[in-house]
Amino acid sequence: MKLDTFSDYARKGAMCVLGLGLAVTAALPLTSCEGIMEDLEECPQGLRLRFVYDYNMEFANAFPSQVDCLTVVFYDAGGNPVATRTNTDREQLGDEFWRMTVELAPGTYNILAYGGMEDSKANFSFTSEPETTNMKDLEVRLGSNFITSPVGTQLHPLFYGRLETAEVGEDDTTYRDVTVRMMKDTNNIRILLQNLNGEPLSGDDFTINITDDNTLFDYMNDIVPQDNITYWPWTKGQQSAGVLDDGREAMLAYAELSTSRLVAGHDARLTVTSNDNGRTIIDIPLVNYLLLLKSQEFDKMGAQEFLDRESRWAITFFLQGDGTWMDAYIKVNDWIVRINNAEF
Repeated sequence: MKLDTFSDYARKGAMCVLGLGLAVTAALPLTSCEGIMEDLEECPQGLRLRFVYDYNMEFANAFPSQVDCLTVVFYDAGGNPVATRTNTDREQLGDEFWRMTVELAPGTYNILAYGGMEDSKANFSFTSEPETTNMKDLEVRLGSNFITSPVGTQLHPLFYGRLETAEVGEDDTTYRDVTVRMMKDTNNIRILLQNLNGEPLSGDDFTINITDDNTLFDYMNDIVPQDNITYWPWTKGQQSAGVLDDGREAMLAYAELSTSRLVAGHDARLTVTSNDNGRTIIDIPLVNYLLLLKSQEFDKMGAQEFLDRESRWAITFFLQGDGTWMDAYIKVNDWIVRINNAEF
């Protein structure tokens, strides 16, 4: 599909100015671009879109650095698709001043935008062709071929944005500037296991997974209930945390898992099982524990907003000498959390 660029916008704007100048010189009573000269293009009319991803914990626009491809669908007031645009030019997308220009007839439009679905490494796709699907029927799904065992997939980042009621006026003689704000729908979770008695641990000592029902999105980015699926680590191993008092090196087990959007109230569970004896040593409601990071610094931020703004997580579990979880002491990201008689 043809992607309008800023240079197109500038060229058409220059023609419009030239036509107006000729009209003034000839003292013609014209007040718009229409009818000035039949051989000139009409003045541009439509939308000029800026894309912003600042729905993160830094509250700063990370769109240029994180979004590597873009799919945008335009709908009329009835939700019928009228235009689609894609951009896979990373140089353009990485330019803070880049804008997408789209010629549209006067009217009211709704816009859906997705980042990360045009890349060769994309893991999410539309369940139907957006060019022929009503907005309310549009869905995006995580491909089942990326949910593999025992080695999982490092999910390519997925971004979502929606803009309602963008107006193109009858008398517009240029593109209207609008902003589409994006959010991130994928997470990376790093699990660390440390033995308090100093004995070394390795990722191969454990089976680690996350179960959740979060693979299908509707047009509003809400999860459409399906069945629970299991996410597996895309990498695991052993890492040093330094030297202990007795001179031994503290060797921790680690594993990293990618998941789709985490939703407050969902029964997403993190499970760690010992490969030595098959005993489950950790089985916790993942979302509840991730929300423990939301300290007083974020006390006015809702649970779902916090889960959506954060996308990279690190949880450290401390194990007793016998390999059981010491449930009074965990670390989430940079926060130490002490649990006293907690029940979930």
